[in-house]
Amino acid sequence: MKFCRFQPLLFEAPTHGRAESHPAPLFGRIEQCIVREMSGELFAGSRPTERTWPLDDVKLLPPVVPSKIVCVGRNYREHANELGNEMPREPLIFLKPPSSIIATGEPIVMPMVSKRVDYEGEIGLVIAKMCSWLGDNESAAPYIAGLICVNDVTARDLQNVDGQWTRAKGFDTFCPIGPFVETEFDLGATTVDTFVNGKRKQSGRTSEMMFSVDVILRWISRVMTLIPGDVIATGTPAGVGPLAAGDVVEVVVGGVGTLRNPVAVPDA
Repeated sequence: MKFCRFQPLLFEAPTHGRAESHPAPLFGRIEQCIVREMSGELFAGSRPTERTWPLDDVKLLPPVVPSKIVCVGRNYREHANELGNEMPREPLIFLKPPSSIIATGEPIVMPMVSKRVDYEGEIGLVIAKMCSWLGDNESAAPYIAGLICVNDVTARDLQNVDGQWTRAKGFDTFCPIGPFVETEFDLGATTVDTFVNGKRKQSGRTSEMMFSVDVILRWISRVMTLIPGDVIATGTPAGVGPLAAGDVVEVVVGGVGTLRNPVAVPDA
């Protein structure tokens, strides 16, 4: 089942009947081409209401508001090879700031200080409940609310210069996520594909990851406590490459949907 956060493009406020151009974000369930408003939040026993909107009449927002985005680097052997890196012996993790998040449809803005900005399509996990110090044989599944599409946009030249990755990964607009959270999934057979201007550039699946979802979640949970709504980006397959202003990049996660973002330069 797919869930989203959204704003109706035209909203009649029930308290005074006047149309509002910027209503508060709402939480909804996707029913074919309809969004049904849900009461409460994804992680707090939400229930459907009677209010619905055509999907074309809403603005989709980032589907979750995480306290942190934890990313896994070099989790596909061919991707590590294409950048001339060795495979890590243990999961290699880093953070992207929540301020880097944008929704589907919003532009990725290329910073003036970088000469090469790359796409990195990934399968994202949304945390369902508090997660800390998972046991060696404990399954990750009960802690995962659903899957989302993630684009771990990276200033590749700055990543190489800096050594550590905070600046290269952390610019505003460098973490598109969405469009939905899909709560029905197969962690062993989920696929991710990335397209730039309609041409497939990346293709991978969870079965090809060097560190499984169970291993990743256990590892991260022993470093930091994960809370509901946090996002884990599980790594990108081979085929990363540069973006240019005017490009449109799409990340497609099987069963979830398509995360689509144009690429732009900063305003003068």
